[in-house]
Amino acid sequence: MTEPLLRAINTGKIYPGGIEALRNANLTIEKGEFVCLIGASGCGKSTLLRMIAGFETPTSGQIVMRGREVSGPGPDRGMVFQDYGLFPWLTVRGNIAFGPIARGKPKAEAAETAARFVSMMGLDRFADSYPHQLSGGMKQRVAIGRVLANDAHLALMDEPFGALDAMTRERLQEELLTIWRATGLSVVFVTHSLEEAILLADRVVVMSPGPGRIVAEERISLERPRDVSSPAFNDIRRHLASLLHTDHEKEAA
Repeated sequence: MTEPLLRAINTGKIYPGGIEALRNANLTIEKGEFVCLIGASGCGKSTLLRMIAGFETPTSGQIVMRGREVSGPGPDRGMVFQDYGLFPWLTVRGNIAFGPIARGKPKAEAAETAARFVSMMGLDRFADSYPHQLSGGMKQRVAIGRVLANDAHLALMDEPFGALDAMTRERLQEELLTIWRATGLSVVFVTHSLEEAILLADRVVVMSPGPGRIVAEERISLERPRDVSSPAFNDIRRHLASLLHTDHEKEAA
């Protein structure tokens, strides 16, 4: 048995004031796997993602990445936010080259890396543009390219397409799957959308609030590309919706 890429082991988080955001989360991510976290607001999805990223420390349990406990942020884990998180004073090329330069790569090598991922993200015409000159979809392409240029093994995506219009969102979903297949990147993707989770994921992890916890995991065995209107797709959607609603009703009771 090979060591999983990442494990969350009995992971919990209690914020000051006694607010329990997450309780006893156990999650395994294998190399090359695409996992979606779904659940209502307050179920701990983003808290778990931020602990995996190393931005927050678990109150209990641990996060282990490639056999080592996570103690802070690292280039092996790249975060993609809904609000892009780009440096406004850097161009597209500069944003993508930032990670390699910060890690001490020679400027020529960083420039070559940036050029490769600018091209991969379809941004050649905008390489010298600044974030304020880009559409939302282009900004998110830059954010994804920046993660890839930093040699990340795991991309952590916190509702990255949530602020985009429906057509741009659909196009970026397709592009993300293309990049994921081409690079072998592992992805943990937070979303509120059941359709998005089923469309993208190898496995969907269902979370529930009060406190945040993992209540179910469902492997999605549909062949790609997936048809959101197919009976099989909608059977899975109904099943996941029932898991979310049943647990919400238990919590309300």
